[in-house]
Amino acid sequence: MAPPEFPRLLSIVGPTAAGKSRFAVEVALRFGGEIVSCDSMAVYRGLDIGTDKPSRAERRGVPHHLLDVAEPGTVFSAGAFRALALQVLSEIHGRGRLAILTGGTGLYYRALTRGLVEAPGRQEAIRRRLLERAERRGPESLHRLLRRLDPGYAATIGPRDLLRTVRALEVRLASGRPLSAYIRESPFGSRAIPGLTVGLTAPKSFLYHRIDRRVEEMVAAGLLNEVRGLWESGRLRGPVRKAIGYGELAAYLEGSLSLEEAVRLIQRRSRNLARRQLAWFRREEGIQWFEIQKEAWTHDALECIERWLEETPRQP
Repeated sequence: MAPPEFPRLLSIVGPTAAGKSRFAVEVALRFGGEIVSCDSMAVYRGLDIGTDKPSRAERRGVPHHLLDVAEPGTVFSAGAFRALALQVLSEIHGRGRLAILTGGTGLYYRALTRGLVEAPGRQEAIRRRLLERAERRGPESLHRLLRRLDPGYAATIGPRDLLRTVRALEVRLASGRPLSAYIRESPFGSRAIPGLTVGLTAPKSFLYHRIDRRVEEMVAAGLLNEVRGLWESGRLRGPVRKAIGYGELAAYLEGSLSLEEAVRLIQRRSRNLARRQLAWFRREEGIQWFEIQKEAWTHDALECIERWLEETPRQP
């Protein structure tokens, strides 16, 4: 599916707790925009507090898209995100509105703005066998197999990165070619979407303090009850079981962690996520960065966006 022309795609990216959602709403209100979520966990229904989905009041009347589009327990891929996002962007553009992509999932951002590797699609039978093997022998056993079949790609991921390991083995076993070969030939496909990307950042000490405080606020707002509801209904499985905040509190409900230990682990995993997000987006080209601890950052960022809009035609 080749994307139509999107001459006015604005992206707001950065680490968790940087204030992307709030700033995106301000931008949308000022410039007539609609927001497209770029968050791999916010796509799931029922994951509200832990993914920090903006409430109806916080959205301030601005349309938000690609929230609550998948059921917990299912797998929602970068390819599925791209397909839905292209459709939504086309609709927003057709209304003459500004599309604002907002979130911290680097793979989704890259999949949409730069395209995907043109490799074979999901192979359910192969994937099922690989996951069964990982269940019996651990993810490291699959990584050892990947080192034999695709050493180039295996060297780029950790031995416990089950999702990427399974995907690489799936491609190799289905096509007879290593994923690394597909990446060399077409690292991002041929379907890039240009636009302006604004990145929000801060020194780690500043950001980590915000993260720790936000986790405490989420727990106070009822995150444990949200997790309990998913856990008791049997929907806390698949990728959502590994989502930050959900797996830890499920472990508390199952008796393997105390509540205090679970909260500390959520904070630590959130800080680690922020570090990985910063590293990912720092590798992306062309991002205009603004430091949120500085007093004038909002003014400067809005001015940057306004200049870009003045230089970019509303219609192709």
